[in-house]
Amino acid sequence: MSAKEYRYDGSRKLNIRRLATDAGEAKDRKKELQQKTEENILRAAELQERLMASGREGLIIAIQARDAAGKDSLIKKVFSGLNPAGMEVHSFKAPGKEELEHDYLWRIMRAMPPRGHIGVFNRSHYEDVLVTKVHHMEKDYVLAQRCVTEDFYERRYRQLRSWEQYLYENGYRVVKLFLNVSKEEQRRRFLDRMELPEKHWKLSLADMKERALWDAYDDAYEDAVNATATPETPWYVLPADTKWYTRYLVSQILADTLEEMDPQYPPLDSAEAARIPAAIEQLEREEYN
Repeated sequence: MSAKEYRYDGSRKLNIRRLATDAGEAKDRKKELQQKTEENILRAAELQERLMASGREGLIIAIQARDAAGKDSLIKKVFSGLNPAGMEVHSFKAPGKEELEHDYLWRIMRAMPPRGHIGVFNRSHYEDVLVTKVHHMEKDYVLAQRCVTEDFYERRYRQLRSWEQYLYENGYRVVKLFLNVSKEEQRRRFLDRMELPEKHWKLSLADMKERALWDAYDDAYEDAVNATATPETPWYVLPADTKWYTRYLVSQILADTLEEMDPQYPPLDSAEAARIPAAIEQLEREEYN
């Protein structure tokens, strides 16, 4: 199975209700794909070293999902194999007072890593066209009236497309993932959180209110993907009921994206290269008791 099957780049429309959320035929290849996951992570780690050395491009992986879809465990299992010196993980919660006093991309821009690094966003700038849209939060924003019009979210989609294109043209790749968990699988994971003491720390009964808005979130995710997927900044809508399979797909997306970026080690400065033979000779003459 290839992650490309789950890619949306504007060439086709997403109909989220028609998508499978499990591993499908891939379930019979679990051991093989788990091995490939490890191989992909090693491949990504090697390419990351080049990315850090080059410093010419940065990579943003924005992860969106419903509650209990597996964002945290995905980040732990896939991205922990990378060099932490060249990676930054940011989790975006509900915006605080200072964040609300600025435009909605302000807090995202503050979290942007330098070129040469990989930034992983656990939730992202898309919260501002998902939860805000489902709950009609724009009505309570402290904004000039001219800014809160009937086409409020259409304008935000345009802003997001433009901003991501701006990043692309300034040395950043943006890859967006939606972990598509089923309502039944979310129910099972919620029950685990409620029944198992070691998972109580993940429990938020407020999540039940969001679950009641399932159809509205389906519409919001579908609208966001269809409005903002481009060849330069694609979406991947991934089945999330089978965690090992989701991790395999993300490891493939990560490694393939880095290969497409094709980072290269920078050449050694000619003056430095000329000094190397003398430095080698000096080191070889050193003696230790």
